[in-house]
Amino acid sequence: MVFIGFMAFVILLRIGELMLSKRNEKWLLENGAVEHGKKHYPLIVTLHSLFILAVILEYLFRSPNSFSLPLIIFYLLLIAFKAWIVLSLGKFWNTKIYRIPNFALVEKGPYAFIKHPNYLVVIAEIAIIPLAFHLYYTAILFSFLNALMLTVRIRVENSVLKGRD
Repeated sequence: MVFIGFMAFVILLRIGELMLSKRNEKWLLENGAVEHGKKHYPLIVTLHSLFILAVILEYLFRSPNSFSLPLIIFYLLLIAFKAWIVLSLGKFWNTKIYRIPNFALVEKGPYAFIKHPNYLVVIAEIAIIPLAFHLYYTAILFSFLNALMLTVRIRVENSVLKGRD
């Protein structure tokens, strides 16, 4: 029962993030934003969709009968940190890479201390969501795949932020 409630929360949260991203995308485009990294974005969507599916499938096949309350609590703390990130970026927060020419970069909230705080959250989520239910195969496989994806993503984003793309 805990797993079902937890995964429902995770999925609803992801849907909410996509809806917010879509709303912000509209504002960004209305204000002259240019999208970057279009080629790899479908791979990110696929990776995250397969991640959710893998968590559910591994749980169904392995049927672990316990969970880690400390990891679930840590996940909730990550969500609070992610909320701080989203609130700090405001309408600039998006799941895609957008840049509005001649707009200053956001340097408040966690961005005053860390260059890519959202990716730290994603790295932790990919590990913690399955580990909270002892789903080691999914945690290891998708942490590796996510690391590969983030090397591409962060390279593109850094290039955009420096004005080279």
